Amino acid sequence: MSDVISRIRQGKLWDFPGGIHPPEMKKQSNQKPIRTLHLPKFFYVPVLQHSGEAGELIVQVGDLVLKGQPLTKGSHYRQLPVHSPTSGKIVAIAPHVSSHPSGLAELTVVIETDGKDQWIERQPIEDFLSLTSDQIIQKIYQAGIAGLGGAVFPTSSKLHHADKRCRLLIINGAECEPYITCDDRLMQDYAVELIEGIRILRYVLRPEEVVLAIEDNKPQPIKAIEKALRGANDIILRVIPTKYPSGASDQLVQVLTGLEIPQGKRSIEMGIVMHNVGTAFAIKRAVINDEPLIERVVTLTGDKIRNKGNVWARLGTPILHLLEQVDYQADERFPVFLGGPMMGFILPSLQSPITKTANCIIAPDHFEYAPPEPERSCIRCSACSDACPVGLLPQQLYWFARSEDHDKSKAYHLDACIECGVCAYVCPSYIPLIQYFRQEKAKIAEIDLKAKQAEEAKQRFEAREARLNKEKEARTARIQQAAEKRREEIANQQGEDPVAAALARLKAKKEAEQAVASQNSLPQKEGERQLDTAFSSGEQREGNDVELDPRKKAVAEALARAKTKTKTKTKPNGEPDNSELMAQRRARHLAKQAENEAQQAVSSEQISATSAPARGGSTAEGGDGGNELDPRKKVVAEALARAKAKKAAQQAVSSEQISTTTEPTEELDPRKKAVAEALARAKAKKAAQQAVSSEQISATAEPAETLDPRKKAVAEALARAKAKKAAQQAVRSAENSAKVE
Repeated sequence: MSDVISRIRQGKLWDFPGGIHPPEMKKQSNQKPIRTLHLPKFFYVPVLQHSGEAGELIVQVGDLVLKGQPLTKGSHYRQLPVHSPTSGKIVAIAPHVSSHPSGLAELTVVIETDGKDQWIERQPIEDFLSLTSDQIIQKIYQAGIAGLGGAVFPTSSKLHHADKRCRLLIINGAECEPYITCDDRLMQDYAVELIEGIRILRYVLRPEEVVLAIEDNKPQPIKAIEKALRGANDIILRVIPTKYPSGASDQLVQVLTGLEIPQGKRSIEMGIVMHNVGTAFAIKRAVINDEPLIERVVTLTGDKIRNKGNVWARLGTPILHLLEQVDYQADERFPVFLGGPMMGFILPSLQSPITKTANCIIAPDHFEYAPPEPERSCIRCSACSDACPVGLLPQQLYWFARSEDHDKSKAYHLDACIECGVCAYVCPSYIPLIQYFRQEKAKIAEIDLKAKQAEEAKQRFEAREARLNKEKEARTARIQQAAEKRREEIANQQGEDPVAAALARLKAKKEAEQAVASQNSLPQKEGERQLDTAFSSGEQREGNDVELDPRKKAVAEALARAKTKTKTKTKPNGEPDNSELMAQRRARHLAKQAENEAQQAVSSEQISATSAPARGGSTAEGGDGGNELDPRKKVVAEALARAKAKKAAQQAVSSEQISTTTEPTEELDPRKKAVAEALARAKAKKAAQQAVSSEQISATAEPAETLDPRKKAVAEALARAKAKKAAQQAVRSAENSAKVE
């Protein structure tokens, strides 16, 4: 850094590579002093006019505001406030066309002027030395001052970060771009106030040297500054050669010191701070006069403007309003430019407002403007590379920008491009290189912003997950501690662990339930076993005695099954359990049904046995005759009868099993018991009568004239015997059931 100071004190100047010498075209507008124009009816004040973040709105539609009153407020140095350019009423806060190449709408405060132009209450001071550096920086911030050289970086932020590191302060008065003369006239008309603003910056930054650089094509500003500095040695005036873009930050440092700022580095890292002359003048107004930044000098030039010159333009003034007051001759064939011819752009709408970035408005005619030549293919002439003041390769960046190869664009240091427009100016193929580079920068910035937002979202998510897990662990620990504490308290009171006691009770209850379930299943299993035994014994008797009557067999099996259920059960209170009685009653009923089915089977067997010989007798009378039954048919009939009886018995057993599990266990009354016995005897008697009737019907079913008298007598005798026997068995079974009950 000492080398930089020594180089400055030597008074030597250096050169930078590349650069051009375009026509200056400055005499059109620098011959008259800065003028003040009439105020428009409406002001359109954008909320964001600087490089940074927009502040928070503190006004609403319908509010009355004064000149210099803040419209927004910020929370840090990158959020600059904006102020009302005049007194009036806020009629709208809505999007409005912006002074940007895209013409996109941006949030704007619309103020209707009241014609009074009344200031807010101000507190001007005479000597800035009565304030501290921090107080001055705060006043600069509250005034909303940003760099007026084109970058519009917040001045307060720049001063805050450069404090105690600045060794060299450079005031940029080069104004190298053609047509623009706003700084030229400011140095001529307000040299004393400008010098006072530079001294305020020196007081805040405390550099070793302060240099004011002016190009040699501005003799009048040079004389005015020399006059203002007469007798003072705290500011060095340097007149530098005219060359575009010598007014760029890095190029001006190289001209004054011979040092090149490395790519990716900032001049403050070398102890150098640079401010524009317009910024220094605005600082003087903010600190001494307590005036916020509500206006700036704007150059109005071009052959379509008759009354060319520089004017004080309030921020928010529609550009069309300024042009109308300087005799602008509107012509749709020729566009209007905002900025210089090298770095400016065509305005999408003349209704867009003046902002802190606006320094020049050019309205050319056919002598100054021609439609762009059609773009041709790059011929690899390297003219753009030779003229680039930063030492880039514009032809390579052009291919990367067209193919949207963002990684290659970054690798070839597109971010180092200062958008001076030299490459497009010298290109023989008329390629608008600067437009390609601006678009590529915008795309890369958008990608980087999305990546940054994604990373921030990821960090927020991870932080939230960590916080939730930590809270969950803490909550679980608190619950466990509370449970352990409660357990200890109960254990101390009862002498045992409550959790262990509860588990023991639960285990005992489960074992008791299992025991009861197993006891309830024993009677059912026992009854099933007895039924199986009775059924198997019945089958054995059937095999041993083929001649056993099916009705007797069914009755015997039903009685055997009923006897297995005669075991008396009692309830827990000592009372008899009537469930077995009901089951027995149900079994007897099913046995009687089985008996009836067996009787019907026997009757059908007899009918088939007697009807076959009768039909045979009739044929015998006409031929050979046949008085005996066919032995094969008899065997088949007996087998069918036995099968039906066995099936009826099995159904009775199944019904009995179902009844043993479904009958209710309500207590039997003695009177109901007597009634049940009487009903059982009546049903048995009725069954016997039905059996006798069926035997009689079977005996008389065939016509008497078709039967042999001997066979007829035998059939009747058998029917009577069987009916008598069935009646006796029914009576005995009823008596046995009554005794069992």
